[in-house]
Amino acid sequence: MLSQLMVLFGFFALVLVAIYWVNRAVILFDRLIADGHSAGVFLEFTALWLPSVIAQVLPMASFAAAVYVTNRMMGDSEMTVVQSTGYSPWRLARPVLAFGLMITVMMSILTHVLMPASLEQLRLREQEASGSVTARLLREGAFQHPAEGVTFYTRGISAEGELRDVLLSDRRVEGRNVIFTAERAYLVSDDEGSKLVMLAGMAQTLDVAEQRLSTTNFTNLTYDISTLLIPPAKKRRKIEYISTLELLTRTAAVAEEVNDRPGEVLEEAHMRFEGPLLCLVAALIGFSALMVGGYSRFGVTKQIVFAIFLMMSVKVVEGAVTDPVRGNPALWPLTYLPSVLGGLVATTLLWRAARPFRPRRAALPEAEAPA
Repeated sequence: MLSQLMVLFGFFALVLVAIYWVNRAVILFDRLIADGHSAGVFLEFTALWLPSVIAQVLPMASFAAAVYVTNRMMGDSEMTVVQSTGYSPWRLARPVLAFGLMITVMMSILTHVLMPASLEQLRLREQEASGSVTARLLREGAFQHPAEGVTFYTRGISAEGELRDVLLSDRRVEGRNVIFTAERAYLVSDDEGSKLVMLAGMAQTLDVAEQRLSTTNFTNLTYDISTLLIPPAKKRRKIEYISTLELLTRTAAVAEEVNDRPGEVLEEAHMRFEGPLLCLVAALIGFSALMVGGYSRFGVTKQIVFAIFLMMSVKVVEGAVTDPVRGNPALWPLTYLPSVLGGLVATTLLWRAARPFRPRRAALPEAEAPA
């Protein structure tokens, strides 16, 4: 039973991750490719997003695996045969408990180690990408504004990196406009910064005060564009990027740094413990809800719907305790209320399955004694 749970868990997790990943990848692809980044950068960014996507789907995958395996075993009468040998629902729940604990460990590694590290690396890579010369200038057929008062345009870019029909307008000096046009250009970098080498072009300088235009033809011209590329402001850290230990030990300092309330910091820290526990609770709820119904030739559709309703109720409770915890840091124990209630529900259902209700039979009237 444990092996079946793990196989089905892997299948459901793969399907759910693929769905979430496709939805996020489409948005990320449009943004990165439109900014001039390569497919390699897109793959790197999506890989850094994967831990957070996986963490979102693991509870539902464990629930779906428990429901599917239990339903199949009951449909094939395997559960009935095993119970007829004397196995109680408590004994049958051991593989599900072991399965839930394994997923809890996996989820804990994700939430406490992989997610903060990957999101922090993603933040740094986004900052590097936003300051990239290629991403900010090399877009065919579009007017770019890398800095205030500066406009850049190129009609096309060859496979060798040659820019064709380039226009660079610099209006940063008050009263003086300079426009460079060139048939070809190249972007080069050295120790002093990035430079634009323009070939076969013309420089037009307009003196606004005197309304005088002067032109200069050139064979080649090197223009320093390092000053045009204003580095983006450094992004502040978010709660998701910070380690759990720091969230718990430096709550006030972290709240001030990320500009959030202390309750939000504690809520994020304890949700990293609550999420893994929810994987265990989801598996037990899926199993115990189906065990209540017992065997029926009509299937366990009602029990499956009941299990889904219970999981939805747990998620509703999870959403209901969020605002109180964020508003009052002293209420952080409420973060674990969904798992506690879910565990109590699963325990109650298993107890009920171990003592099925049987209506009492009416007592037969005693036979009258012969006269």
